[in-house]
Amino acid sequence: MNTSAVIVCAGNSTRMGGVNKILLPLGNSTVIGNTMLAFQNTESIKEIIIVSRPQDFDSIKSEAEKLNISKFRLCVEGGDTRQKSVTNGIRHVSKDTEFIAIHDGARPLVKPEHIEKTIKDASVFGGATLGVPVKDTIKVVSDSLIVDTPYRPSLYITQTPQIFRKKIYFEGMDFALEHGLDFTDDCQLVEAIGHKVYMTVGDYTNIKITTPEDIKIAEVLLCSE
Repeated sequence: MNTSAVIVCAGNSTRMGGVNKILLPLGNSTVIGNTMLAFQNTESIKEIIIVSRPQDFDSIKSEAEKLNISKFRLCVEGGDTRQKSVTNGIRHVSKDTEFIAIHDGARPLVKPEHIEKTIKDASVFGGATLGVPVKDTIKVVSDSLIVDTPYRPSLYITQTPQIFRKKIYFEGMDFALEHGLDFTDDCQLVEAIGHKVYMTVGDYTNIKITTPEDIKIAEVLLCSE
């Protein structure tokens, strides 16, 4: 399938003490370098668009050249919110793109086979996201008191990429703009117009780099592969 990857990494890294996490060293590359490599090595991905801060453009382009990321197309400036950042990136996908794969740049350990599997599921259902079952019992709390215990087998941790047929995602974007909605999750955007999204089961190594400890965990996971 002809799929464009929109990799979003335009945040301010506040939980990393202001250090730009996507440019941190990881293995033989950087966080964003490993992320780009995963999509480079996914057959159905035809192009990679990076959404980031303008001051990071040169570093990202340099890393793409160093790693021979032939599918890298361009860097695009992010917006004030994640949804606006994704929108900025999607505006630049190729006209013949069938599917859009939206991924967090800070998830460098995603596996090409899981990306490919999610694309395949999206081709059947119109939309699919990687995720894993919740391991722990979850409690709903109000005013420090437990008010509910959701049924654990129905709970999943949502990851990325989240992949959608281009036409469906554009419909969701139009709906959100028309109604002044801003979502932090792309599945919500598609769910808002009544489309179901398939949960493609990945694995627990597809972590998001959020705090300094996560880099250490990612290094261990990378070395164990």
